Amino acid sequence: MDYQRFIIRDPQICGGQPVIKGTRVTLRTILASLAEGATIEEILEDFPTLKEEEVRAVIAFAAVSAEEDLPVLELPNL
Repeated sequence: MDYQRFIIRDPQICGGQPVIKGTRVTLRTILASLAEGATIEEILEDFPTLKEEEVRAVIAFAAVSAEEDLPVLELPNL
């Protein structure tokens, strides 16, 4: 998924935190909602300006970010 077309970072919007383009909904807010157990449908109810593909873009962004940030652990020689 091309998440970059949905996410922007502008110092004039929410202090430069990444947000969904055209909104003031931060990625942090969406990810926190998911971490607390909210479904995509519940997030869409809470933030009616969002679309499902935008929430999925946040999930894709988080997956790519986690992949880049996690160190690769060496397996012990057996």
